[in-house]
Amino acid sequence: MPEGDTVFRAARKLDEALAGHEVTRFEVRVPRSATVDLRGETVREVVPRGKHLLMRIGTQTLHSHLKMEGRWHVYRPGQKWRAPAFQARAIVGTRPANAVGFELAMVEVLPTAEEDRVVRHLGPDPLSADWDAAQAVANVAADERAIHVALLDQRNVAGFGNEYANELLFVRGIRPTALAKEVDVAGLIDTGVRMIRANRDRQGRTFTGDNRPGKQTWVYGRGGKPCRRCGTLIEGSELGARATSERIVFWCPVCQP
Repeated sequence: MPEGDTVFRAARKLDEALAGHEVTRFEVRVPRSATVDLRGETVREVVPRGKHLLMRIGTQTLHSHLKMEGRWHVYRPGQKWRAPAFQARAIVGTRPANAVGFELAMVEVLPTAEEDRVVRHLGPDPLSADWDAAQAVANVAADERAIHVALLDQRNVAGFGNEYANELLFVRGIRPTALAKEVDVAGLIDTGVRMIRANRDRQGRTFTGDNRPGKQTWVYGRGGKPCRRCGTLIEGSELGARATSERIVFWCPVCQP
């Protein structure tokens, strides 16, 4: 599942492959930006912002969001794609490498000077150079909703997705339904930052320190299985700001009282 660390790694890989090179092929296969042609321009950099990816080309930015299924692949010229062509939403080619974005839920081209329009709403990003811990804590602590919902709201803090929210709350011993204003938000955010920064440079995401398949999480995806700490069966339910945004939550009824 793409989360802040996934987007960070994707941006780094794309930047290493494309930055400084002239665009030789450019396709955006969505109506809004389908006529844009940036061939001849130079890829300046690729940067992440929360779960958003910003590819800056000349004076323009190719903005994409991975959502649940999206991913970017990098190929050598002539190399066969590892996903069906009909799933490609964006293609940026240079002489040394080609980048293809598959199943991107959101993709558009806009002037780099107007990037704020698509990322202005985001809260502080723990993987950015301008991370503001105090502001993130203040945002979450002021949220009137359940802490799980508050953590997932990208306006409060950018980059934490459902897997992080579940794992973070378990490690801190907090029930997902506890109100944000009633928990130690500062400690929670500090732990979350350390988690996502540790995973930023790993090949595979882990919360337990064990990279073996099936061993990476404490509670996420483990409904009905014994808690790794106390042996109590992990419980699961759904929780969200509204019915259309509900996410599956997992918790240990003993370790998260």
